[in-house]
This record gives sequence, structure tokens and C-alpha cells, in this order.
Amino acid sequence: MKYSMAKVIVDVPSRETDRPFDYLIPDGMQGWIEVGSRVGVPFGRRTVQGFVLSLHEHTELDPRRMKPIQELLDLVPPLPADLVKLAEWMSGKYACSMISALQAMIPSALKGKAERYISLAEPGEEESIGEAEADGLFAAPLLLTGEEEEIVRYVQASGQVTLDHLSAHFPGRAGEIKGLIARGILAETQMIKDKVRKKTVKTVAAAVSGEAAEAALASFSAQAKRQKEVLEFLLEVGVPLSLQEVLSTLGVTAGTVHKLAEKGFAAITDVEVFRDPYKDRRFKGSAPLVRTPEQEVVYGNVTEVLDARQHGVFLLHGVTGSGKTEVYLQTIERCIELGRQAIVLVPEISLTPQMVERFKGRFGGKVAVMHSRLSTGERYDEWRKIREGRVQVAIGARSAVFAPFADLGLIVMDEEHETSYKQEETPKYHARDVAVFRARQHGAAVILGSATPSLESYHAARSQADDDFAPLLLEMKQRPLGSRLPGVHIVDMREELRDGNRSMFSRKLHEGIASRLERGEQTVLFLNRRGYSTFVMCRTCGYVAGCPECDISLTYHQKSNNLRCHYCGYAVPAPSVCPECGSEHIRYFGTGTQRVEGELAKLFPGIRVIRMDVDTTTEKGSHEKLLQAFREKKGDVLLGTQMVAKGLDFPDVTLVGVIAADTALNFPDFRSAEKTFQLLTQVAGRAGRHQLPGEVFIQTYMPDHYSIVHASRHDYLSFVREELNHRKTLHYPPYSKLILVTLSHEQLPLLLRMAENFTGDLRAKAQRLGWFGSLDRFAADALDILGPVASPIPRIKNRYRFQCMVKYRGTLDAVRLVRETAAATLEQLKDASLQISIDVDPQMLM
Repeated sequence: MKYSMAKVIVDVPSRETDRPFDYLIPDGMQGWIEVGSRVGVPFGRRTVQGFVLSLHEHTELDPRRMKPIQELLDLVPPLPADLVKLAEWMSGKYACSMISALQAMIPSALKGKAERYISLAEPGEEESIGEAEADGLFAAPLLLTGEEEEIVRYVQASGQVTLDHLSAHFPGRAGEIKGLIARGILAETQMIKDKVRKKTVKTVAAAVSGEAAEAALASFSAQAKRQKEVLEFLLEVGVPLSLQEVLSTLGVTAGTVHKLAEKGFAAITDVEVFRDPYKDRRFKGSAPLVRTPEQEVVYGNVTEVLDARQHGVFLLHGVTGSGKTEVYLQTIERCIELGRQAIVLVPEISLTPQMVERFKGRFGGKVAVMHSRLSTGERYDEWRKIREGRVQVAIGARSAVFAPFADLGLIVMDEEHETSYKQEETPKYHARDVAVFRARQHGAAVILGSATPSLESYHAARSQADDDFAPLLLEMKQRPLGSRLPGVHIVDMREELRDGNRSMFSRKLHEGIASRLERGEQTVLFLNRRGYSTFVMCRTCGYVAGCPECDISLTYHQKSNNLRCHYCGYAVPAPSVCPECGSEHIRYFGTGTQRVEGELAKLFPGIRVIRMDVDTTTEKGSHEKLLQAFREKKGDVLLGTQMVAKGLDFPDVTLVGVIAADTALNFPDFRSAEKTFQLLTQVAGRAGRHQLPGEVFIQTYMPDHYSIVHASRHDYLSFVREELNHRKTLHYPPYSKLILVTLSHEQLPLLLRMAENFTGDLRAKAQRLGWFGSLDRFAADALDILGPVASPIPRIKNRYRFQCMVKYRGTLDAVRLVRETAAATLEQLKDASLQISIDVDPQMLM
């Protein structure tokens, strides 16, 4: 079928361009342009990247007024048609632009930009470049100056050169270059160029064989002895070799090989190679384990759906160490046997090395790994392996949910409760919802696994009230190796203070660490706060060092001896005297991981501490190196933030210590109790996972808080019952849905006025629709609006912030209402500095 027109969404991030534009399909691109194709199209006076949303045989517009697509950027569309449909759904679900949804699905290497190229203009009727003289100079009628002639000569020799390169080669000649373009002597074109291209290496092979090879060897003179050696080597090997390998093996120069090729005796070819981040790794193979009765039930339920090619969602609630990963591996193996593909999502990069080890060990080269610590080129090549069908399994963090598989059969989401599955930048999608939608598209299964499922997922599984998301609950309550869950002790730090212990370690935790050092066992210490001290204060005048661009205190980092803002990155040397009053009584308050590391060294001389936090894991591969060092028992204590709290499995860890369990409880977030329970349960699960029994000490100033009490008893159900009662009373999820709207601007008075206008307009529109009212009423559809109020962090990067919260239930299209009101507010002000962020189903309220 011949299509004459394509609807294209252009990569121009603005409200006015968030719609498809019509472009003609040139005859030369017929059959190549598909839904999901990436194209270069003229837009105004420039060329921009775009994505084809649909193809049409006819157009109602006048073809003479339509512009044609300029270039096709990929022979194979980077986005299959199902991902284009997914982007349309995300745009409506999360109130984001279509282009931002599409951009989230492709590797950064393909986020191309228009590059301006300069070449000689084609001769025209009125102003011709003229006939070139024998020496390459242009005919006199052009009247070129010496400087212009030099530029034209350079462009002619180059054939085509980027404007940036030409400007750099002729600094200070911008006027001459512009003049040559204006006079039609030079021509400017635009092309979309990707950030990273496919990697190629030069290979060399013999181009002769048999009698021809013998004749070639006999033809070399004594001066060409090295060329003869190269040809003999190539004939002996018989297969193409990389040029670099030939040069290093024989100790010859590239010139020698090229001369051999010029004679026709060797062929030099550019061969594409994939950048493999794991090419130097050897993974230990593993055979499937015998399933326990509980694992058998889970496996049977999932494979029944897989075999029938049906859509199904399963919530796998398994205690820590119950063998959830083995279930993942065996269900994926079944998926591969059926000729389909699988995606495995992990919440954080710290989990990736261990998961890679397990999955590569089981499936080898069938696995592609996608996470942020790979180079841009490595991520691009891993993505291409998936798009080209070279692998059957993709494992990675949140964005791996967009892996472009053609026949997706299974999506596994490990630690499904993790808030890191929610993206905090536009598009603010949740990977769980995207996974369920994708699985429905493909007739695939979804496994949501966790020892502490989110309340939304657990309530949906129990109530089966949501037609779109009602997972089947599967449970695994036993550890397969027969090991027991560790004993958990709550330590009241108020009692420690009353007894004169001002250390950050309680006496029981101190004794526990000492006994593990004696026995050669290992300890995990958890503190969800990096740095040395949480704030610096003058005890004379009360001054607290704060960020000049954000309304938040600076954190002291001992190694660099500076104060740093963890929101905008502002850093300043630590003061020795108070900047306000000049006093020397500067003190560091609060405790961070750096400080804990220092205290351990003082209390236990010679102790080997491996610290894992944002500051120690900035280098590529650092997570893997630190965890491998701990696995090889090169460390006695693994100290860290959330990175050490979940998913890790070390046989000799018998003690877990939580330094400050109340940290998350003090955040202004209705999920603070849930997050605290999940963190404590997860970190406690690192102890005693194998033959040695485990023990956990939770240090807290709030020992009676229900989240801490239930976590100490490994009692998920009791916590859920109590927490759901609180949520129901206050109409929080899962009993309502939330939309968080944050407005920001540099001027506080203007921001306050616009926040009040926005909220007022929103209430008025909701009232006209009959939606607005208290959620206490019994109506199935109800909506309430809270705010506007200053955000918990009222200023970040010199921008003031106000927010309002929309609570609603039922079938109301509250997202569209909020989106349309926000667009009207921005249109009313016409100030580009005003920003309105819409977060549907927010996980962070800060």
C-alpha cells in the first residue's frame, strides 16, 4: 500500500507543538517509512527530529502547501508500533507531552540534534560559481577576496563540512562565511546527527588464494619483506582479523598493511562490533533448583498464563530469602522455551551486579543489561541487541520497561514496592503501571515481587476492586534452606542516653559487632543519610549553614572538608569560624555514613569498613567492586544507605544494625510509616539467609511506633491492617487517588498569586462539573482540593515553590481537568519563568 502522508510528532518541547504535524512522504522513502520511524523534518527555518505516529493514503490538505520529510534516520524504526501506542497512553495518564513519553523510550544516543553543514552551492542561472580553472581556482566574475577564496577552496576540498568545524578552522571569519552563503556561493543544509554511532573496527583478510596467492608471494621484492610476512600470516590464519591484532602480533605499521591492500592482496573492511560491558567477565553457570511446594504453586500459576499467551498480573508476596529470584529464573526459562522474551526490572543499580550474575549465569548471552552506569555507547548497543532480536532477556532499572521486544511474554518487577520505580522528572511515569499496560498489549504475564508489597498493590490484590489492576496474590512464607528469619531487637536510644551512653552505637550493637569480629562473621550497618553531619551550627549565635539557592541546610562531608547541598549541588569549604558572629564554636550535628565510618575505626581498631553511598559509588563499576570485595570477605562491615538495605545475599552476614530507624518517620509524607516498615524489614532480611543464624538491632527514639514494632516481628499483615485504617480515615491511597501540582517561579509574590488563581480556577471548574466536595460523602465519584501551600522545601535552585493536592476517587477524569487548568494558567500569565509540574500518583511529596 502506498502512503502519501505521515503524521509526525516533532521534538520541540512546548505546549503549542504537542500535536502531530502532517508531512508528505517522498517517493524514495515509500516502503521505508513506518509507524515509529525516526525522521528529520523541516520545522520553521530549521530541521528537527520527529517520530511517525501514523501513515495515511490521502490528505485533506493541499499537498502543494505541505513539506516533505527530509530524511529517514533509521532503516529499522527504533520504536515498534506498540510503544507508540504506549506513549499515547502515557501522555494521557501522566499529563505529559507526547514527545517526552517517546523520548523516555529510546537510548540517549538516538536523541539527535540538527547539525548545520556547508558545501559548495549548485550552480544557478543568475549567480554561478563558474568554470573552475585548471589549478582549482574559481573564475574571476565571482570577485572573491583572498580570504573568501581560501574558505571556498577549503570547502571544495572537503566536499562537505560542519559549520562549527568551518568556523573553528577560520576563526574571526564569520562575516565572510555568512556573505558567501548569502551570495549563493556556499550552501547550508541541516541534518540530524545522533550522539553516538555504531562502533566499527577495521579487519584485514587475505584477498587472494590458491595459485593467485602463490604468485603474489613470489612477486614481493626484498624491500617488501614485511608486506610478504603480513600476507603469509593472513593466509595461514584464513579468517579476517582486526587490524590492531595484525599490527601488534607482527609488529608492523598500518602503512605496511595499507600498501598490501593497494596491491589487491589484502582487503581492509569496517566491521560493526557491539560494545559489551561484560566482555571480560566470566559468569558461573547455574542449573535450576528443585522447586519447593510454595515455589511450585507460584510457578504453576504463572506458566499457565504463559502457555495460554494470556494477560495476567501476579503479586508475589514472599518473605526475604524465600527464593523469589529462583522463581523468576524458572518462569523466564519457560518464557524463552515458548519463543518469547522477558524483561526483569530491579529498583536500583546496587541490585544490578548480583542480578546480572544470576541471570548471565543461567542464560548467558541471551541477556542484555540496561542501567545508567553504562556508557552511552554501551547502553545503545545493549538496546540494539534487544531491537534486533539478538537477546531474549533484558534486565535493568526503571526505563528497561521500554525494552523494544517484538513478542514480550513476561515482565518481572523485583521489589515492586520501591519508590525508585516512579520517575520524578517528566514524564513522571510509574514502571508498574507501564509494565501492566505493556503486558496487556502483548498478552503477557507480570510478576510483582516483594517481601513488603506496596499498600496499593496489596489492597488491589485483596479487594479485586480495580478492573485495570487486580493482581492475583501468591505467597511464599518459608525460606527454602530451612533458615529462620532473624531475631530482631528494638533498642530504645533514650534509655542509652539516660544511662550515659552518648555514642551512636548502643551497647548491644557494640557487643554484636565485637562478637562478629571475633568469629570472623560479617555485619551490615544501615543509615539512610550520607555525608558526615546533617548540618553545621554555631553554638554562640545559632547560625546554621544553609544553601543560598535552596531553603535547606548544607551537609558536611569530611573527606572533601566542604559543605554541600544535596538538591542543587552547591558546595563551599567548611568554615572554621562562624560567618555571622566570628565565633569558633562551630559544631557538627547529626550523623551521616562518613561519621559512622570514622566512629567504627575509633571503637574497633583495624576494622575493615566498606562504605556504600552516593559519594563512594560515582565511578563506573564501583557498586560491583564494593559488593564483590565484601563477598570475598575483604571487609568486616558493609555500611551504607538504601543501597545495602535490599536484595543483597551474603552467607556470612549474621548481624544487621540500623543506626537511626526514625529518619523516614519525620518526613512530611503520608507514606513515611510504610517506607519505614519496608526499609526495616528489607534490611533485617540481609541477616541469617543461609546456615548461620541472624540477629538485628534497630536503634530508635520512637520504640513504640507501630511501623517499628511490626517490622521487629516480621508481621506484614498486622502493619497493613493498622496502616490501612489510618489511610481510610484520611482518604489517602489506596482509598483515593492523588495528583500533586507544584508551581515554581523566581518571584514569590507573583508565584503566590498564580498558585491561588490556579487553585481557584480548579475548584470552580470541578464545582461546575458537580465533582467538588468532601471525600467523606458517600458518592462514588468525589474530588477534593488541598492548598495552595508552600512546598516542604519552599525554594530550590532560587525558585520558590507552592503546591496543591488533588484527592479524588471513582471514574472522574481529574488528570485532564488539572492539565487543562494548568494550560489556561500558563496562557493567562504568558511568562515562561512560571513552571507547573503535574505529578499523577506521586511517591514523593517534598
